[in-house]
Amino acid sequence: MTLVIMAAGMGSRFGGLKQVEPVGPNGEFILDYSVYDAIKAGYDKVVFIIKEENYDLFRETIGKRIESKIKVEYAFQKIEDVPKGVTIPEGRVKPWGTSHAILAAKKYVNEPFTVINADDFYGYDPFLKIKNFFDENNDDNLYAMIGYKVINTMSENGSVKRGVCSGKDGYLNDLIESSIEEKGGKIIATPLEDEENSFEVKENTLVSMNFFGFHPSIFKYLEDEMIEFFENNKNNLEKCEFLIPTSVFKRIKENKIKVKILNTNERWYGVTYKEDKKDLVCAINKMIEEGKYPKNLWN
Repeated sequence: MTLVIMAAGMGSRFGGLKQVEPVGPNGEFILDYSVYDAIKAGYDKVVFIIKEENYDLFRETIGKRIESKIKVEYAFQKIEDVPKGVTIPEGRVKPWGTSHAILAAKKYVNEPFTVINADDFYGYDPFLKIKNFFDENNDDNLYAMIGYKVINTMSENGSVKRGVCSGKDGYLNDLIESSIEEKGGKIIATPLEDEENSFEVKENTLVSMNFFGFHPSIFKYLEDEMIEFFENNKNNLEKCEFLIPTSVFKRIKENKIKVKILNTNERWYGVTYKEDKKDLVCAINKMIEEGKYPKNLWN
């Protein structure tokens, strides 16, 4: 089982890797805890998807301290990796999105793999659930997604963007990308593409945090779709994004894949707002006190 971590956006989002703030007591970043949990769950390889120009700094800052613990590969998401005939707009510097990022890892992945964001704290249980799922299921077109209770993904500092899930017989059949916040004691979801039709969600409603488990069959689907994506967006190449939830739903609707929803009770943490960092640091310190993590993660 391989862990694929999408980290190509770290430099731009945080103003350069040097500005990525540690959250652990010995300088650990959020992704250190993800790698630690994956190793504990039985994963044997991690692939970091990064910008090529960040390789030396990323390896020095993050990679070297885990290379003795698990096999590490580095894949580069390059803006110029597009189908033949596509002209990249002069002002475009942002990579093409999460589906494009996952394709960058293709040559390093020949086994079931989990995809996560570098700057999300997921907890141990999801890594174990995905690992066990693929140990028991060999169908190349049966994937998995971790569903978090929405109450476990909220920020006290403002609204958050989440994919509100609905399923049938335990399989994903719809996902509404929404802005979610608490209003008057209720949790309200406002669809990003239909802001007029907000709706209430219960605390235990499941949302997607982009924690997917795939077989390598996903790569062929993404390669085929990428050609179509660039053709459909030829007049919007400055801003368009090739995103994994969209790619997954395209194949669900074509009845080519099924995605099992695996529920977790873990609390998700992230730094959507700068004030969120304090809550995350406190949570990690508490987990260290409870024995879930050692105080010095890699020693």
